[in-house]
Amino acid sequence: MIDHDGLFKKLLKNFFPEFIELFFPDISNYWQRDSLQFLPQEIITDIIDGEKKIVDILVQALFQNQEKSFIIHVEHQSYTKNNFNQRNFLYYTHLYKEYRLPIYPIVIYSHDAPLTQEASSFKIDFPDWAPLKFEYRVVQLNQLDWQDFVNIRNPVACALMSKMRMGAEERPTVKLLSLQLLTSLGLNPAQVELISGFIGTYLKLNETEEAEFQRLIATIEPRKQEQVMEIVTDWMERGIEQGMQQGMETGMQREAALFVQRLLNRRFGNLSTQQQERIQGLTTQQLEDLGEALLDFSSIADLNTWLSESSKS
Repeated sequence: MIDHDGLFKKLLKNFFPEFIELFFPDISNYWQRDSLQFLPQEIITDIIDGEKKIVDILVQALFQNQEKSFIIHVEHQSYTKNNFNQRNFLYYTHLYKEYRLPIYPIVIYSHDAPLTQEASSFKIDFPDWAPLKFEYRVVQLNQLDWQDFVNIRNPVACALMSKMRMGAEERPTVKLLSLQLLTSLGLNPAQVELISGFIGTYLKLNETEEAEFQRLIATIEPRKQEQVMEIVTDWMERGIEQGMQQGMETGMQREAALFVQRLLNRRFGNLSTQQQERIQGLTTQQLEDLGEALLDFSSIADLNTWLSESSKS
């Protein structure tokens, strides 16, 4: 099971200003960016439904050139929910009662289906009067086209393209372009791991898609290819480590061996049966080492030399 809420909260907590600048640039014109403060999680109890809700993200900020604060409340929804607009209004009233500050409400929808547009308001009206209309901002990812974000140098755009609208045949392309964008952002290793993990979670490719992904990698310029391969290799190594921790070393080792073979096939053509067998016989640690070493191979002879050396160790 994917912890969708956990992934989105981690992304936004690490790149909150970038999220606001991407989707709500008007806020950037009136907040003090260096004043942001994440507030403690609020627990809201719905007396009628008997449910408890932990508010996803609350950030307090100062208005520019003022001592007055406001709060940005962000909720993430990974699926559609009946009457969510009403629930969101109740969250708003609870938070306003608690803080007595202006609150800017935002909802992120990350579900794949349905594609129908989600509500962005809740109102109470009568035949002669409408005493309430509560509105909130919505980012519905399946309503957004990934191509509109591919050239935006923003880590949140880089991550969220993996959840935007795309054709099934575009998945390998989106994955590669997301990773290429990621390598250009100048992020530190921990940030790269966070974003690449997000992309890897939501753009898991099947065997056919993976083959197309590898073909596309081979078409980009060598320096970019190396940077993307470093991220892909890191995925493989983390997958092996997770497999070991879960007591599934054999299965992960087999997958890692097949993955390394695919990488080598893309660079040097089909491997011989003997080469494939030797790779399949490598230990987990040797597969990790090969995954790093192949980035420096210039010919199939380098692979043969590496395999010969590994057999001696």
